[in-house]
Amino acid sequence: MSTVWLIPAFPLAGALVNMAFGRAIGRRAHWIAVPALAASFLASCIVFARVWSGAAFTSTLFTWIVAGDFETSVVALVDPLTGVMLLVVTGVGTLIHVYSIGYMHDDPGYARYFGYLNLFVFSMTMLVLAGNFLLLYVFWEAVGLCSYLLIGFWYTRERAAAAGKKAFIVNRVGDFGFGLAIMWIWTAFGTLDYAAVFKGAETLAPATATGIALLLFMGACGKSAQVPLHVWLPDAMEGPTPVSALIHAATMVTAGVYMVARSHALFERSGVALDVVLWVGVITAVFAASVGLVQTDIKRVLAYSTVSQLGYMFAALGLGAYAAGIFHLVTHAFFKALLFLGAGSVIHGLHGEQDLRKMGGLGPRMRVTAMTMTIGALGLSGFPGLAGFFSKDEILAAAFFGSRAAWALLVVGAFMTAFYTFRLVFLAFFTGPRMSKDVAHHAHESPRVMTWPLIVLAALTLVAGAAVGIPFEHGTPFARFLSPVLPLHEGEHSGVAGIMLLVLSMIVVAAGILLAWFMYMTRPVRAETIGQPKTVVRRLLLNAWYVDWLYDRAIVRPLYALSVLLANALDLGVIDGVVNGLGRAVAWWSASLRRLQTGYVVNYALTMLAGAVIFVVYFLSR
Repeated sequence: MSTVWLIPAFPLAGALVNMAFGRAIGRRAHWIAVPALAASFLASCIVFARVWSGAAFTSTLFTWIVAGDFETSVVALVDPLTGVMLLVVTGVGTLIHVYSIGYMHDDPGYARYFGYLNLFVFSMTMLVLAGNFLLLYVFWEAVGLCSYLLIGFWYTRERAAAAGKKAFIVNRVGDFGFGLAIMWIWTAFGTLDYAAVFKGAETLAPATATGIALLLFMGACGKSAQVPLHVWLPDAMEGPTPVSALIHAATMVTAGVYMVARSHALFERSGVALDVVLWVGVITAVFAASVGLVQTDIKRVLAYSTVSQLGYMFAALGLGAYAAGIFHLVTHAFFKALLFLGAGSVIHGLHGEQDLRKMGGLGPRMRVTAMTMTIGALGLSGFPGLAGFFSKDEILAAAFFGSRAAWALLVVGAFMTAFYTFRLVFLAFFTGPRMSKDVAHHAHESPRVMTWPLIVLAALTLVAGAAVGIPFEHGTPFARFLSPVLPLHEGEHSGVAGIMLLVLSMIVVAAGILLAWFMYMTRPVRAETIGQPKTVVRRLLLNAWYVDWLYDRAIVRPLYALSVLLANALDLGVIDGVVNGLGRAVAWWSASLRRLQTGYVVNYALTMLAGAVIFVVYFLSR
């Protein structure tokens, strides 16, 4: 077996063992799950080293389906894009697994949790490795199933169970479009193999390319939480915090970005499709950032931040800056995993408290968490020198030279990002304590098994951007590495315009941080004044622009009413009516026939005689 197949094999084995023998394994489940994922990460490094040498390759495991003219195999495509994604998924995933040892140590579903977590990473690695659209779709759905299991992990909690169902159903809407796109691809090309489809895309009619690309993007919108299919992601916070980190940083939500980047040959045949990707991304970036300004739940702030940052990635893809979008995916994985795990450390130290209004003054008590989360916040804000600065600057530069309107909106989004991120940091760590004295007394730093992953992610946030993201004449080293798969974007990153954009980006970030400092650090902050709907605008933002309310009134309630009507009319009226009617008919006939059972032998003899007479008459009449 090729080393490639060991990457998904290790987490799959860990998942099967923990789910099959979880009761016997109990609290030792991490001794299976964590080494399994660490081994997968090591295999990913070996494969990445091979790709680094310039050797992209495919590996076929077996022929899967042969039906007439249709044939497909379980085949892996390994190229620079695959290598980068595998390192992110398995690397960040391993750190989240290690962190989970401390975070979930008292949970009764410990083995089940690690089984699901391993299964999630297995599904995502197979999605990334897939060499054709059918295999991609199978594990696209598997990722969705795993997200349902993990979001609703605490299924006895009503809100967690509802959040899991919501994620599953909303994703089905996008997946319906993705499925139609795959059928259309088969009709147009006669194959689902990446290489053949992307080569044939050069001769594809623009109208057909537009239809296929828009349906593919519909699937991406569902999985990567873009407007209007974003509503499941904030509610996904009902799952355990490490799950939120895995979904938001390394696995599920990145799948849509990866799929669009992988399918760029189809999107480039349609200017309409690229424009749709651009503007959906821009609208999502600004919309979600605006909602994040007023959130009071520490995890929901980060959830809307994820939706917003995914919007930036799609905006980059819509502008043709594919490498910039993937680079932001990578840097975002580092600092967003750091922020979510840091939030989990805060929640752990406060015994489950998630409300920013009941925090404050945690910096001295949780020094490692405060320091690393501040680094993560700087990375998310795009502070100069950190990973987020380089990736965000690439996107803003592409937008400036591609669409000034999109650039202006993305700059506004960057300002809001810096503000709400440091609003979170200031409210949690550096303003006066707003919790009860008992909670404040017991607030504590998390154990080392939880803080060491924070330190590693903070280090990656500090160095990743400068290591591969500094632009040169022919793009960044990261973009040049991906150039065999993703075309280099012809942007201008030097000269007066490039320097002015760089300076403006710094000013925007500084302005957002300073405004947050002025509002929350220069004067006492009262808990009762945070997040209150004092104005129409704030009420609008607190209700997330009423999108969920609109869906509830326009879709959920009418469908529920229709289902009740159909249940009463068809299920109870027709189906139950037929079944009950047959039952009543049988009862009537049985009651009628029962009268013939008189118990008198003479009556039975006369009946037999009458029957015999009827038979004789019948045969004589023939």
